[in-house]
Amino acid sequence: MKFYEQPEDLYLALFEVVQMSGVFPDSKTFVDCIPKRDAHDILSDFYRALKSKDFDLRTFIEENFILPEEIEHKEMQFPEGINLEQRLKLQWDYLTRDADEEVEGSSLIPLPQPYIVPGGRFQEIYYWDSYFTMLGLKASGRVDLIEDMVENFAHLIRTVGHIPNGNRTYFLSRSQPPFFSKMVELLAEVKGDKEVIKDYLTEIWVEYLYWIEGETEIPLPGKYYKRVVRMDDDTALNRYWDDENTPRAESYVEDIELSDQSRRYPEKLYRNLRAACESGWDFSSRWLYDPMDLKSVQTIALVPVDLNVLIAETERIIIDSMELYGEDEQVITRMKNFRKNRIEGIERYCWEEERGIFLDFHIKFKEKVDRPSLAMLYPLWAKIVEPVQADRVLDYVEKHFLKAGGLVTTEINSGQQWDAPNGWAPLQWIGFQAMLNYGREDMARILAERWTKLNESVFERTGKMMEKYNVEDLTLEAGGGEYPVQDGFGWTNGVYLAMKAWLKENAK
Repeated sequence: MKFYEQPEDLYLALFEVVQMSGVFPDSKTFVDCIPKRDAHDILSDFYRALKSKDFDLRTFIEENFILPEEIEHKEMQFPEGINLEQRLKLQWDYLTRDADEEVEGSSLIPLPQPYIVPGGRFQEIYYWDSYFTMLGLKASGRVDLIEDMVENFAHLIRTVGHIPNGNRTYFLSRSQPPFFSKMVELLAEVKGDKEVIKDYLTEIWVEYLYWIEGETEIPLPGKYYKRVVRMDDDTALNRYWDDENTPRAESYVEDIELSDQSRRYPEKLYRNLRAACESGWDFSSRWLYDPMDLKSVQTIALVPVDLNVLIAETERIIIDSMELYGEDEQVITRMKNFRKNRIEGIERYCWEEERGIFLDFHIKFKEKVDRPSLAMLYPLWAKIVEPVQADRVLDYVEKHFLKAGGLVTTEINSGQQWDAPNGWAPLQWIGFQAMLNYGREDMARILAERWTKLNESVFERTGKMMEKYNVEDLTLEAGGGEYPVQDGFGWTNGVYLAMKAWLKENAK
């Protein structure tokens, strides 16, 4: 397993000084810089330069590093008269990065094949984003790029033992929602070749073992280790986690300032912030004890619906592959029992009968957390619930979450970006598929039409595809988060193209 040094360990005092100086608009800028020469030599020169009364930090950085804005990317020229769908299919080339060369001292973890970046400030691959990007690549006939990206994620599993949040060294301590097995299944589908899953079955297993690490070492109910929680009935479920409990390198100042305002132990606050990043929903009232106060983040205290559904899907794909390729029957039966226990655990701990919805479960308080969110649609997306339950969930979603521009993420307007009034492309797709899976084509059509129309109207107004959208007031931009609204944008492009393809195929 390859060792990668973190920016804070590599640049020591220089890292601390730069991040706390305000010399850059956000903390991500410095950790994405590329050193022009040996990192240890830069650090030595920094210590010497500090003694000079004429020392200028910004000048020192510019002399010794290539800044992110100085890195050249492809320029894209579009033919006149094309519609948005045609433009986005051409735009994949603009968002594609070539295979990387390793640069000593850079935070970028090199990948062997081309890949799609989201866009905006995000110029590296992101894990769960990529599944939704692949949906658009499928609609664009770009099987080559889907294959390249699957191979890159498999390479990360082989190299570092899991798929990190993104291919940056500062993301190595966490992952993101585990979509790798679904990516492989998608690749097998577009290639019409089930052997593809067999080709990547080892990597699917390794990722699965990453998520269930420690399960056999937790003998007592109510105990937990890393990402695994042993529930009171001895069922093993999962939570989000991060192996580090320090300020995030890419959000260093933000985390330090939040900790300074809090009475909590800094290590606990940082771990929970990082775990929320592993969820992909960074940040949301879903993870907060007080929905209006980020300092009350409690991510690791929750058993999330969506994560456990995703792991159940990984288990399904492993089981299907083992049956297809003649694995020992006892091994298959054992795996089926793991999956059965997980699905029953989701039902037992996360289903709320009164409203007919799925909620996250609080490990310490031993109760469901009353924060309805679109995570409730994941069990329907994976088709693991009975039709009667699905109808109740969809009725609730239609009444409380379906807005003029699509599905709103939660019912709470907290100022966090994964809350009202914002809608996000990946959750539109999860909802869209959930509706189709349980016979609500009418509702799925309304969602697809509203979401794609919102994408089009914002593009017409701004010339941009956004990371997130205000689905409640269509005249306003989305807000919240630790950085300005980003344009680009990989998963938005992907879901838009996939929905447009479905609307064409199913035109009335």
